[in-house]
Amino acid sequence: MNLVLTVLQIVAPVFLLGTAGFVWRKAGYDYPIEFVTRLAMVLAVPCLIFTALMQTEIDPAALSALSLAALAAYLMVGTFSFAAIRIFGLTRRTWLAPTIFGNTGNIGLPLMMFAYGEAGLGYGVVVFAVMAILSFSIGIPMISGQNSIRQMLREPMLWATLLGALFLVMGWRTPDWLTNSLELAGQMAIPLMLFTLGVAVAKLTPAGIGRATAMSILKLSVCVGAAVLTGRLFNLEPVAFAVLVIQIATPVAVSSYMLSERFNADPDAVAGYVVVSTLLSVLSLPVLLYFLL
Repeated sequence: MNLVLTVLQIVAPVFLLGTAGFVWRKAGYDYPIEFVTRLAMVLAVPCLIFTALMQTEIDPAALSALSLAALAAYLMVGTFSFAAIRIFGLTRRTWLAPTIFGNTGNIGLPLMMFAYGEAGLGYGVVVFAVMAILSFSIGIPMISGQNSIRQMLREPMLWATLLGALFLVMGWRTPDWLTNSLELAGQMAIPLMLFTLGVAVAKLTPAGIGRATAMSILKLSVCVGAAVLTGRLFNLEPVAFAVLVIQIATPVAVSSYMLSERFNADPDAVAGYVVVSTLLSVLSLPVLLYFLL
């Protein structure tokens, strides 16, 4: 019973703040989602990534193992997803990237922080950074058919990740006044991402719910299986293993819908995928946490 209450205490803030954003939008209140998303991705999230990596007390070797495990897990998910999409006769531009890349930022990071504290957040940032780099380097071309290396090099999250890793390995620290400023900016990230997730879901117009349900169940099964297998293969310690499984198993990111709309890759179908997989995560993520805590 105590474990059930612990799980509820972890997931409640995540889903309640997301629900607040959903209700805000449905009530008709204005919310400049593009501005807030840009603020989060350009300022708040990079500051969160940099300070979390710089200040983490986790062994760099453990973070390297988790990074490699995350890469292997995404490779495995991508291989199975590609095969399943071909078998089902679905369009790769529409379904492949959303199936591979989950919502490791909006949902994953808050869950890791509430479940495992600063260590969980540090591990969660590593998986999020791996996902972000892969998403910018190969995810966007999957949807657009265009090379996005130049776009990737313009992303503050990439440089925040590289700088954070460098400071971690070298044992460097920024001056206290700068660290405090960066931490303050980074503290915006998690509530902004959660509230924006709810607003974004409320704006979606889903289509093809039956197909989206089947793909959501497939995605969850493949992601959990891949994460468990790679976590065991890389012999991750318990918290890193749990973070890998939860992060890889997060639902389809709202950014997948935004990209599909931008590049005309059947956005209504992706909207349905986002909505269904997010609703499924309300059940699946607490269950996973129950077994991983």
